[in-house]
Amino acid sequence: MSTFISEPGTRLGGRYRLEDRIDDSGGWSAWKAIDETLARPVSVLTFAPGFPRIREVLTAARAASRLTDARLAQVFDVEDDWDQAYVVMEWVAGDSLDDLLADGPLEPARGAEIVAEAAEALAAAHAAGVAHLCLTPQSLRWTPGGGVKVTGTGIDAALADVTADDPALADTRGLAMLLYAALTRYWPGPGMGSLPPAPLADGKPCSPHQVCAGVPAPIDEVTCQALFQLERRRGPVLTTPGLFADALFEVIPAPMAPPPAAGPAWTGFTQNYQPDSGPAEYRGGGGAWAPAPRQQQRRPPRPPGSRTPGSRAVIALIVLLVLAAIGTGLYSLSRNKGGGSASPSTSASGHASSPVASTVLTPVSATASDNPAQARGALATNPANAWNTQFYLDNPVFGGLKSGTGLLLDMGKPVTLSSVQLTFGPTAGTNLTIEIGNQPGLTPGAGFTKIAKEKNAGSGTQTFQTSHSASGRYVLIWFTKLPPLAGGGSKFEAFVSGAVLRGSG
Repeated sequence: MSTFISEPGTRLGGRYRLEDRIDDSGGWSAWKAIDETLARPVSVLTFAPGFPRIREVLTAARAASRLTDARLAQVFDVEDDWDQAYVVMEWVAGDSLDDLLADGPLEPARGAEIVAEAAEALAAAHAAGVAHLCLTPQSLRWTPGGGVKVTGTGIDAALADVTADDPALADTRGLAMLLYAALTRYWPGPGMGSLPPAPLADGKPCSPHQVCAGVPAPIDEVTCQALFQLERRRGPVLTTPGLFADALFEVIPAPMAPPPAAGPAWTGFTQNYQPDSGPAEYRGGGGAWAPAPRQQQRRPPRPPGSRTPGSRAVIALIVLLVLAAIGTGLYSLSRNKGGGSASPSTSASGHASSPVASTVLTPVSATASDNPAQARGALATNPANAWNTQFYLDNPVFGGLKSGTGLLLDMGKPVTLSSVQLTFGPTAGTNLTIEIGNQPGLTPGAGFTKIAKEKNAGSGTQTFQTSHSASGRYVLIWFTKLPPLAGGGSKFEAFVSGAVLRGSG
């Protein structure tokens, strides 16, 4: 039986159970399905017998499966048996651009940020040799976790038999059309879905500012430069998604200065943070839309040897702390040599660990606020497969957009932990707490008991001893500060792999 005429409940490949047919067009169908092996929703394409472009679609799907940018919907599986062919892709929940425009145009900075994120993602796809070529308001989605997803990269064009002599230019103009729609709720061409065609002047669409007076002139100018391929007074013509993204990030309005932070500040960050100078961007790795500057404005470096009194005081304090640590170590060593009993093991935060057995316990699943599709990587033994947060700019506390992000491990049954071992990326600076409870959730507090915490965790493998004997089925690792990305300048991002939990249960 062809996969095209499958009914709800049919299993493909022994694991993908078809549930709802969501599209049916010209010899192919799109389904919402369940991957029963990994217990997650997926999207599945099936094909009618003799579908003429099946080879092109499967080739495009294989190419798209190699893309790694988290903002591009993933391809999980491709079956190339011509009678039983199918493609399995990430199920992307959330609102399409069409949905977001149901109540009118978007706030200009938000619309520009959404499209700029999509342009950055497609720039990564083009670098890997894959173009989209078929961008519509349904291709761009805003997920429940607060992030941008581009769907159908390469595959939609193969389904529709769309090609282009200059793929980069085609996608740049497609992105500009999406931004035009976001700014005006009109489509710069024949109507598209629920969007009416844009009003015309001299035979071409009016500029976004002419349609909606609230569109800032710089955003209007960049949109028109990409859409109509106009010459620029500054910089090259916008002929690639990467150039378009850079131009947008330069004109997204700079944010207001943030309110004073509660609690201790990170001096190195606050001294360099200049929110009112230079080009800025909205960076939405997760959480609510809030602006953060795209680049830090740093003071010129001081001449060699010109330390300030404050820096000399910090150095003196560090020396005193090192001497105190050495003295404490020598005292403990002398006590152990003298026959005294060893002190109980302590956690990274200084709490005595609870007397819990140290059997290795294996989580049954993992999920996360950031990059949920990659959360299983936190359990991977190979750091190359690690789970990572989105990256955020200029501020280690998630770019100033939110206070934290969660990684949740489901143990499958209530357990009591004695330690949690995690492997971080190559740079230090992670702040986190570890909590345990019996209700699944990706925020700390109600229903969870804090069992460990750490400030400025180092790189590589770290072991956190628990300070409480509470038990629960779910272990929440809550990140409140991210380390700098190695070689990334003002970018901050956390990596986690190799999670090993010990205890009883």
